[in-house]
Amino acid sequence: MLVTLALLLAAAPASARSATLLVLGDSLSAEYGLPRDSGWVKLLADRIAHEAPQYSVVNASISGDTTSGGRARLGQLLERHHPAVVIIELGANDGLRGLSVEAMRANLQTMIDACRGHGARVLLVGIHVPPNYGTVYGERFYAVYGDLARRNHLAEVPFLLDGFADRLEWFQADRMHPLPQAQPTMLGNVWPHLQPLLEPAARVH
Repeated sequence: MLVTLALLLAAAPASARSATLLVLGDSLSAEYGLPRDSGWVKLLADRIAHEAPQYSVVNASISGDTTSGGRARLGQLLERHHPAVVIIELGANDGLRGLSVEAMRANLQTMIDACRGHGARVLLVGIHVPPNYGTVYGERFYAVYGDLARRNHLAEVPFLLDGFADRLEWFQADRMHPLPQAQPTMLGNVWPHLQPLLEPAARVH
């Protein structure tokens, strides 16, 4: 089941905002199976309202989305929202379906190029996948994020679920989607890498 979240999650008055942060993700960012407004992106919007109120947050995450899907819809999102910063949190569904690692790499690179073509700074979010397709596949899959970050001089979140991936009690029954108590940790994994991109002096490399 696809759950679409394309919500404006800003708490600051419109007159006080001058920039948009776009989150392009999958179910890990779309509050899949969670109570409304309990996901890490909503927590991010709340934090930004206090610490970087010049930004509004748009969550364009869709449960079940792949890098191919994100690539297909990114252009329209860039034209509509003109974001200053884009968080790309995609790839997990590619890995769960055993899709081509090289195709995933190409899709992510195209999205990075599109964001930069619109003058947006990019934060790439890494994810590990279960060993369904073997250790070699999993290693090649995960290596894509670090390699793209290095080649493109990007800020990177090494692993969105760092700190609790082995704590099954923090996951829903499917053992893939984190529960509400995990969401602050997810934000904690993102924030140190995102914060420098929100500074007025930040520039696209």
